[in-house]
Amino acid sequence: MSDPYEARAAVHEQRLDGFGTVRVLPLDPQADAEVVHRWVSEERAVFWGMNGLGREQVAEIYAHMAPLATHHAFLVVRDGDPVALLQTYEPEADRVSECYEVRDGDIGVHLLLAPAGEGGARSGWSGSLLTAVTAYVLPGLGRRRIVVDPDVRNEKAIARFLRQGFEAGPVVVLPEIDLPDVHLPEKTAQLAFLDRTVAFPG
Repeated sequence: MSDPYEARAAVHEQRLDGFGTVRVLPLDPQADAEVVHRWVSEERAVFWGMNGLGREQVAEIYAHMAPLATHHAFLVVRDGDPVALLQTYEPEADRVSECYEVRDGDIGVHLLLAPAGEGGARSGWSGSLLTAVTAYVLPGLGRRRIVVDPDVRNEKAIARFLRQGFEAGPVVVLPEIDLPDVHLPEKTAQLAFLDRTVAFPG
């Protein structure tokens, strides 16, 4: 079966033994809208904040993000299959900066995994994807620390990050953002951090 994403340039490519080849592709707001809309519309993705939006609305959100220098979206592909939606951002340009002391070299990450599919939960799946994402955003981009801010009610995501070596930070309240182009409701979040020296010792 041919890889429909083969012609697209990746910002990161990594072969993981027993898992496959993971490629991180800049998100194409229109071409990737169908798969992203399907993921964010599921009940399990309620904390992503896009439940109830139409396909075109999702495409517009990512089209608005595309030219930004501080926020970036990516489609993560494993052996030609889309498996995750990754967003990175500069913490000082985000509302999270009001809730913790941003350090030089910090990078924010949001990660939405694709549904498990007919086979159900897959052992080691999330860990392998986080390994590839971490390799991209820390040594790949030359950053020193990842910050994540999952909703405090999203226990699965929090547990996933902690298993990966993230250290839990404080529970904070991210303030509401109400701008003409962006509306984000207030969110109680569990901050967690992964230092490059922990993820890549030595």
